Amino acid sequence: MANEVTKTDPKTVSGFYVFRRAVLRGLAIAAPPLLTIVIFIWIFATIQNYILVPIETTARSTIAWVIQDVHRELPNAAPEATRAEYDSEIYRKTANGQWVPEKIYNFVYEHLHDQPMPASGYGVYEQYVQHRWLKRELTIPSLLAVCLLALYFTGKFLAGGLGRMVWNAYERHVVQRLPIIRNVYGSVKQVTDFLLNEQEIQFTRVVAVEYPRKGMWSLGFVTSESMLDIKDKAGEPVVTILIPTSPMPATGFTINAKKSETIELNITLDQAFQFIVSCGVVVPPHQQTQVSPVAGQIQARLKQKQDSDSSSESQQESG
Repeated sequence: MANEVTKTDPKTVSGFYVFRRAVLRGLAIAAPPLLTIVIFIWIFATIQNYILVPIETTARSTIAWVIQDVHRELPNAAPEATRAEYDSEIYRKTANGQWVPEKIYNFVYEHLHDQPMPASGYGVYEQYVQHRWLKRELTIPSLLAVCLLALYFTGKFLAGGLGRMVWNAYERHVVQRLPIIRNVYGSVKQVTDFLLNEQEIQFTRVVAVEYPRKGMWSLGFVTSESMLDIKDKAGEPVVTILIPTSPMPATGFTINAKKSETIELNITLDQAFQFIVSCGVVVPPHQQTQVSPVAGQIQARLKQKQDSDSSSESQQESG
């Protein structure tokens, strides 16, 4: 009949639910390590393509140009000859007719592993430099050592008064006058200063404050005394408070509140972070008035969900 309703088999629905749940569980387990690997591969590829390869190319070309011993012609060498002696040394002819020392030619030939020989003498020397001095097991540690030394001496220079003055003058008179670059540079500098600055944010104490409105209490960390203008306007001491968000306390809101409107909490910073990350489920023992009803409800819901999942899997296996 046209109006006949097709009924879905409960076993099919249960099977799809079990399959989807298993896929999501597998994705939740596999995603963090896979994303971590992808990020490290991207970082390595970026360093290799934009730092290591250009440095290797420049070094290879420079060294090859300095040490090359290439001759277009050799005296007393027959036109059809591929080997000839010149100045008490044996030379080999390349594909384009140039002559290079045989020891250089043989070294490159042995390290190319059946790859075609370079056609020019300069190309032979580039391959010689690459396989002799620019192996990855040598260039990567050397590059890291050079970068560390450069960062060390840069930090020592900028730590002094003269170095700091020079760098500040450069930023003020050069970078800040470039229309587009100054905007990007300023944003990047703020991020790097926040991440790499040695002076970390110091949380002096944990307080409760009525935020975002009266009657709603939020947990916060006092970071410092507030600005002088705010204190003068309020007519009493004002503190700056970081209100973290749950369950990720790395983000939050910065507010300024009167010190008299805050409540000092007798808990440690670790206990405060546990309270925030658990969304209020984990309460310090000395702050518990009774067993947390929210924690009990969450445990009951988790147990109910586990029992339901086990029942569905048993039905699937029996079906």
